[in-house]
Amino acid sequence: MEKSIDISINKKKENYLFRSNKSSLKSFSVLAILLIILPLGSCKDYLNKEPLDQYGENAVWGDLALMETFVNNIYYDIAHGFDGKIGMELLCDEAMRVADRGASNVTKSLITPTDYSIFDSQIGQRKMTWTNVYKNIRACNLFLEQVEKNTYDDEAKKNRLIGEVHFLRAFHYHTLAFMYGGFPLITKAYELNDDPLIARNSFAECISFISEECDKAAALLPLNHDAINLGRATKGAALALKSRVLLYAASDLYHKTEWAQGFAKPELIGYVAGNRTAYWTAAKNAAKAVMDLGVYDLHKKTPSATENIAQNYQEIFILKKTSEDIFIRFFIQSSQETAETYNPGLHNSPNGYHGQGSNNPIGQTADEYDMKDGSRFSWQNPAHKASPYENRDPRFYANILYDGAAWRQRPVDVQSLDPVGILQTGLYEQANGTWKGGLDTRSSPIEDWNGTGSGYYRKKFLDPAYHPQFQVQESPWRFIRYSEVLLNYAEACQELGEDAEAQKTISLIRARVGLPAVTTTGANLRESVRHERRVELMFEGQRFFDIRRWMIAPQAMSNATGIDIRYGLGQKKPVYSVIKVQDRAWKNQSYFMPIKLEEMNKNKLLIQNPLY
Repeated sequence: MEKSIDISINKKKENYLFRSNKSSLKSFSVLAILLIILPLGSCKDYLNKEPLDQYGENAVWGDLALMETFVNNIYYDIAHGFDGKIGMELLCDEAMRVADRGASNVTKSLITPTDYSIFDSQIGQRKMTWTNVYKNIRACNLFLEQVEKNTYDDEAKKNRLIGEVHFLRAFHYHTLAFMYGGFPLITKAYELNDDPLIARNSFAECISFISEECDKAAALLPLNHDAINLGRATKGAALALKSRVLLYAASDLYHKTEWAQGFAKPELIGYVAGNRTAYWTAAKNAAKAVMDLGVYDLHKKTPSATENIAQNYQEIFILKKTSEDIFIRFFIQSSQETAETYNPGLHNSPNGYHGQGSNNPIGQTADEYDMKDGSRFSWQNPAHKASPYENRDPRFYANILYDGAAWRQRPVDVQSLDPVGILQTGLYEQANGTWKGGLDTRSSPIEDWNGTGSGYYRKKFLDPAYHPQFQVQESPWRFIRYSEVLLNYAEACQELGEDAEAQKTISLIRARVGLPAVTTTGANLRESVRHERRVELMFEGQRFFDIRRWMIAPQAMSNATGIDIRYGLGQKKPVYSVIKVQDRAWKNQSYFMPIKLEEMNKNKLLIQNPLY
């Protein structure tokens, strides 16, 4: 009897879209792939019928349209920053969640082989875990096996889909590599009777395979797609993924294994041979290959003196399409039934706007933004402390909502308390000596069960055109954008001692927000590059991996700070105090995720990651 494939559709779930610029949408609403193996054996002819709700495998593999839908499912399962309520920024030194929901198990290094906590939750990042990634790897492998067994009228579409699947296999495997280290490198779709026991490959072998997959994808994919296929992988996406992978792999964590305390298999967590210069050179060349395509550029990179630079920058994360887009995911407006998945406006807007507002930038994040003249912000500077939100890097105003910030108009039922729309995260002294919380505090008269725990809200990704209480915005998630490629290139150049090239590249990113060029050299330039990466890619899912690969996590994961803001009786100017808002702790085992105990029990050839 023929196997059947269920290509499921559920319109209540978030959609992976390939969107037309003319608003003609063609959506493929997709869920996880379920490959059902029907019993084999002496079936009677009258039982050998096609199910009405599924496609037989011969029908799928012989039809490019159905195969494309199969591939769409693999796209769907790539973890993104709007997936659920716990993004990667909450699991490192960028943000905190007041309603913890298990995030602190990561920030306190409490994840174990038997308790993945938030990584096992629907509101967390479970798409990045071992089990889910391998489900998608099997789908990739199955497609690549089957596509060669048939002939198709549209050879160009066939090759494009093959290229996309090589890219998707590389993307899913790159997640596995930097979450777990070396993994069992599987390139076939295992069946029930196959021996599932397979050992982990070395980290070097895994990185080499991912890099080769990116090259295969790049050779088959177009530079651009037509409007209906926007969001699919391109040649640039494949080369940019390769750039990320080789940059990460060249970093300290994968070349210094002392932290693992004599781990018997260091080749599983990094390189045990090779020339660091060669690795950095490969990373540099991979980034340069994307730059040389001539397809991408910084969004509004040369602003005029009259432009609102902060607004220009904010557009990058709200507009449906910009010159920076390399690999992005589109969404459509849908109902509040998506509240547990895609709903960044509701999840992050201040509670004084009837948002949940519980994913908050911590003080260390807000403090990272320079002054407008390029000097560093410091609470030790009396002028900075007196007016901490004046004359900052324009990206501060695009990314952070702070006390006194002008935002959108309040909801109708709140406008009598604030007709203008000014953030209130401070406390106000009353005549009887008590303190009353502003509209956007956790003692707000609007909603006192939501709200910030740090004194800040995230503005990045929020589209003010949508009312978060009633509407779901449509902003895409950008997996890879051109700024990342430039930062990859600059970092590799700096590590190779090519300071002038690194300075020039970093300065391009700073110039588009009106900041002066970088002039530091040597070790100071390394810090400048890392600082720029932290600010430019804030909340985009990179920092979790950056603090690990740079091996700065022991310092970065110190207790989270926030800001206490108090307006004395009759005073318009508040007093600011830096306070601790969350305990955190680092253990070196957290450089990698543990392999789940149930996976270890299934496969006796697996070796657990160090210190678990």
